[in-house]
Amino acid sequence: MSKILIIEDEESIRRVLKKVLIEEDGKYQIFEAIDGVDGVEKIKTNKLDLILCDIKMPKKDGIEVLDFIIKKYSEIPVIMISGHGDLETAVESMRLGAFDYISKPPDLNRLLNSVRAALKNNNFIKTSRVNLKKSKEFKIIGESKEIQDVRILIDKVSLTNAKILIQGPNGSGKELVANQIHLNSSRNDAPFIEVNCAAIPSELIESELFGHIKGAFTSAVKDKVGKFEAANGGTIFLDEIGDMSLSAQSKVLRALQENKIQRVGSERDLIVDVRIIAATNKDLRNEIKKNNFREDLFHRLAVIEINVPSLNERSSDIPVLIQHFLKDISIENKLIYKNIDKNAVLQLQKYNWSGNVRELRNVIERLSILTDNNIISLEDVIKYSNKK
Repeated sequence: MSKILIIEDEESIRRVLKKVLIEEDGKYQIFEAIDGVDGVEKIKTNKLDLILCDIKMPKKDGIEVLDFIIKKYSEIPVIMISGHGDLETAVESMRLGAFDYISKPPDLNRLLNSVRAALKNNNFIKTSRVNLKKSKEFKIIGESKEIQDVRILIDKVSLTNAKILIQGPNGSGKELVANQIHLNSSRNDAPFIEVNCAAIPSELIESELFGHIKGAFTSAVKDKVGKFEAANGGTIFLDEIGDMSLSAQSKVLRALQENKIQRVGSERDLIVDVRIIAATNKDLRNEIKKNNFREDLFHRLAVIEINVPSLNERSSDIPVLIQHFLKDISIENKLIYKNIDKNAVLQLQKYNWSGNVRELRNVIERLSILTDNNIISLEDVIKYSNKK
């Protein structure tokens, strides 16, 4: 529900604006302020999506309010309301950062168009900021040739709708690759739905993926939306797809071939538009030979194959990964930031990392917590890493 504040000292104008907005969209929640001072207080105490602000008001005029909003709440779009004598001031307000201005008496169609555009623009900005934050969270760390090759592939495939199979050992960062592809794609404002195929019992996987209707089986007490349907317009990430049952594989194959699914217990087709990214730590070609994986599904999924290297294959990235983890862990655990001695880093590079990047992060977190000094030493690594 979009929250809109109307700052206007004329009650009749406020009443008209509120009536028009509520009739336009019952989902708008309208707040009112009788002057600039009241408006500033309402802005401070409510999380707003849009502000309509008169220019000429007692106590604090609209330009002063706009200046406050630009400095403190720049993410909120502002539409200025101007009298005939305020046109020059209204134009100046646009230069200062207002989204638009509406003359009195308001042209209601123009007002509604401006409100829709401002809210759409605000949602775009919010989505962009969320995606930027996520992009930083899912940043792939490292400068080795192996990881640079992965980045090049991500850049090439992200803007396409090609199906992608990500392969690599557990803990190597397959999920990071999938998230980066989605965030770099044109679908980045749509859902990214992750399914861990290994964690769902085989008898429930079809219901999880495709949903079910009430009464489809004993515990189906109501209709359920599946992951494919939830991901419509976005991306579905089928993690550890090598552990999926053959029965579920055949249903996934149909979804890939026809862009259609059926909820369990239903005969009605549902059209879905999803991008498929799959990942596995298994050698699917070998699983095909063992009759554990469908060859036709493999060829559908593996339009593009991305192989994520193990940490042992890119040990030159360990120093930069360590620094990245030290910063993140100090923030997450509210610890004093600790540096690490060069010999300690060299020792960590010598170890065999069977758990890959995930295991390295766990070790760095342990060292950050247990090391007494502000610099992690070689002795600390030997003592606390639990590595040989």
